[in-house]
Amino acid sequence: MFTSQFRDRFRRGNGIPSLKAVVLGAVLLAYSCAALAQIGAGGGQSGDDPTAGVMSGGKATGVVVKDELKDFHVALAVQANTQQIAEYAAMMKSTEAANAQLKNFLEQLGKQANASDLASHGAALAQAIEMARMEDKRFLDGFSEPQKSGLREIIKRLTKADADLAQQAKELTERVRDTKATGQPIAASAQSLGRALTNFQSQQIALAEEMNVGADRKQDSAFDLPPVKRSMSFAGQPVVITTRGVISQPTAEGSQSSFKLELTADLSDLQQNITEVLHTQLDTDERCGERIALQGATLGPAEPASLAEVQLHLERWSCRGGQANEMAESNGTIEVKLTPSVGADGLLRLTPEILRVDAQGLIGELLRSGSPGETLRDKIMEAILSAVRQGADFNTTLPPAARGKTTLRRAQFQGTGSGKLLVVLEAEIRVSNEQATSLTDELKSSELKGQSSAPATVPR
Repeated sequence: MFTSQFRDRFRRGNGIPSLKAVVLGAVLLAYSCAALAQIGAGGGQSGDDPTAGVMSGGKATGVVVKDELKDFHVALAVQANTQQIAEYAAMMKSTEAANAQLKNFLEQLGKQANASDLASHGAALAQAIEMARMEDKRFLDGFSEPQKSGLREIIKRLTKADADLAQQAKELTERVRDTKATGQPIAASAQSLGRALTNFQSQQIALAEEMNVGADRKQDSAFDLPPVKRSMSFAGQPVVITTRGVISQPTAEGSQSSFKLELTADLSDLQQNITEVLHTQLDTDERCGERIALQGATLGPAEPASLAEVQLHLERWSCRGGQANEMAESNGTIEVKLTPSVGADGLLRLTPEILRVDAQGLIGELLRSGSPGETLRDKIMEAILSAVRQGADFNTTLPPAARGKTTLRRAQFQGTGSGKLLVVLEAEIRVSNEQATSLTDELKSSELKGQSSAPATVPR
């Protein structure tokens, strides 16, 4: 009750402006209650129990000073900061996008679209659900410890809603892929997904109410960049990386303005084709030296890094008197951790580290501490870094007004519930105040176009 009163006071004053009045009221309340307690309980003697109810004519009034001040501090501690307000807006936009994709899917289902079209819309829906869940996770991960404690119960409800949404999305995807499934089971599964998505969104809104993220404070706090699909080729193997972004409203700093940028690149297609991509980088056939044949590879999240595991066959050959002789050969596995960072030049870097080598004898020694292991480690890093840099290139994903004015600040890999690998880049766009106006107009126009068109495809 007391907490809700303070929250209502925050909302009427838009949060921060009324904070002084709330604090003053709490102090006066504590002072008056303590004074009455001294007068009414024992003829002017102060009680030993700070939580004792205030006495009036020998009867307790039920006012508990300690508990009320505690509720006040809890209400204050869970309030969203400016960054979280912008992040909440981005999260809700991704949830709305998932709702829009579900609506499109149901429309296609009602039109009795062919299996290919339905599968295409189903894939778009699954991707939108994944993005909504990822934004939700990112929002929750940014909570302070007091926020996690004060919002524990509603976070549990939202987490449960997220798990239910993931399960329903998985079931619908399986039904759409099932060539024997009829329209009725698919429709029933889509309706269940709709209910799960509605509950998921309701829990997000309830969380915002507790954090005092009012609708008037989250509107127009960020711009969604239309998704961009960048196609690239590795020795004939095509790989497509889809990149999405959110840019905050500008903050004026003298004659300059600053925008915050968060770019998310979906690396799932790179994961699916990582064996073919690395084949071109790792396979060697030296007459005198190492002969390496890649047998398989995987790429996955190990937040904030990523993890590449490569299975290969390695042979060591030496030449004497013009004759090549095999010294050793074995199958082996090498596991490389790739940790992203930002270099002094502002470019994305990946630091490779060999975590595990599974091989016997001389081959194991070469992979653990010899030049073959180091060469493999570096080539794996270079291949993945090249793909990530191309897929998340600012010059292809940002509006023209922001190109050349963006500085990368932070990078990390993230995973999703389905095992997809994402890379998230945080950057800053600094422009003059005049350029900020032009960029804002361009972002608004770009956002409107992005809501009514398919993702742009940029060839290599």
